[in-house]
Amino acid sequence: MKRFIFIIALCLPAILLNAGERTLRIDYIFSGNADKTFIAVDEMRSLEGWAGRRHHMDSLPLAGNGRLTLRSAADSTILYRLSFSTLFQEWQHTEEATRTNRSFENVFLMPMPEGPAFATVELFDSHGRTSAHFTHPVNPSDIMLRPASSAPAVKDIHIGGTVEDCIDVAIVAEGYTAAEQALFLKDASATVDAIFSHEPFCSMRRRFNFRAVCLESKESGVSEPAKGIWKDTPLHSNFSTFYSDRYLTTLRIKDLHDALAGVPYEHIIILANTDSYGGGGIYNSYTLTTAHHKKFRPVVVHEFGHSFAGLADEYFYDDQFSEYYHLDFEPWEPNITTMRDFGSKWEDMLGKDGVSVLEGGGYQSKGVWRACEDCRMRTNEARGFCPVCRRSIERLIRFYTED
Repeated sequence: MKRFIFIIALCLPAILLNAGERTLRIDYIFSGNADKTFIAVDEMRSLEGWAGRRHHMDSLPLAGNGRLTLRSAADSTILYRLSFSTLFQEWQHTEEATRTNRSFENVFLMPMPEGPAFATVELFDSHGRTSAHFTHPVNPSDIMLRPASSAPAVKDIHIGGTVEDCIDVAIVAEGYTAAEQALFLKDASATVDAIFSHEPFCSMRRRFNFRAVCLESKESGVSEPAKGIWKDTPLHSNFSTFYSDRYLTTLRIKDLHDALAGVPYEHIIILANTDSYGGGGIYNSYTLTTAHHKKFRPVVVHEFGHSFAGLADEYFYDDQFSEYYHLDFEPWEPNITTMRDFGSKWEDMLGKDGVSVLEGGGYQSKGVWRACEDCRMRTNEARGFCPVCRRSIERLIRFYTED
C-alpha cells in the first residue's frame, strides 16, 4: 500500500533532527577555467541532527567527478566519504571556460566529528586525474562554527520510516508565491507518485522519506533569460544555464541549504513553478525540474536518476563544444561504457531482459555505449529504467540503508 499523505492544508514548521547529533556543513568555492581549478573554504557551519547515511561511512558507491573525505586528526581513520559532481566541472567543458574565469558555490554535509579532523576535497578531470586537491582542518569545538538555523514550513509527503533508517529527500518550492503553496504541495505529491511508479523505487519505497519544503516566492514563475524574463525567487534559478535554453539550474547553493536548515534531508528535488520545458540533475547535489510541463513526470524521474543515482544521459548528439567522455577512459557512471572496463559494468547481464551493447550515449554517437534500446535515461517515452539502471539504483539504495 502506498504510504502517501496528500496535503491540502498549510505547511507546518519542521521538527528538528535527533538531539545530540550534529551535521557539519562546509561551503566551498570552486573556481578557475578550462585549464585551472582552485578550491577554497567559504564557511563552516553546525546543524542539529544528522540525516545522512549510517552505513558504509568510509566507502563510496560511485566514483563521481569529485570526492570528499573526512579523517580523524588523531589516527587518520576515515570517518566519512562522499562522491559528487558539480556544475563547475560541467562548465569547464564549455567554450566560455576557455576565455574567462568563474567561481561556483558548493555545499556538502557530513556528520560532525567527535574530535579534530581533516577534510580533503578532490576534483577529477574527464580522465579521472586529480585536477585539484585541498585539505583543511575541522575542529568541532571551533567558536567560528556558525550554527545554522531556519524555520521552513514543511509537510510530510511520504514517510517510510525513521530518519535513521531511511533516505531523506527534501522537495523544495521555487517560484511559488504564498497563494500558490497548495499548488506546490499537489506538485510535490505528484513528484513522489512519479518516482514510485518506477522500479526499483516502488518496491523499495519504505526506505524513503519525502518532505515538501514550502518556500514562498515574491514572484510566480522562474527566470527565463532567453525571453528576457527575470523573477525574484528564493533560489534564483534560471533557464539557459551555459546558454542551453532547456538547462534549468540554480547557482545559489548556499541559499538552497540555508532554506533547508532544520529539515532532515540528504537529497534535494527542486520544483519550478513553470510550464516551460527543462530541468537539470547533478549527482549528490540536486534535481531541479519544471512542474507544469506535460512531460513533468518522466522528466523529474530522469533528473532524479542523475542527482540520486549518478546515472548518465543515454541520448546523444554531436554538436557539443567538447567531448564529455574520452574513449580511452571508462566512465564512472554505471549505465554507459567505452568498453575500456566493461567487466565492471553490465557484462554479466548480457542476453538477459533485452540487455546488450548499443552504440550511442553520454551525448556522443560514437565510442560510448548503452545497454538497451530505450530507458528513462534516454527518452521521456520509455516505460521505465532499463535493467542496468534498475540494478544500479537498487544497489545504491541498499548501500545507503543496509549494513
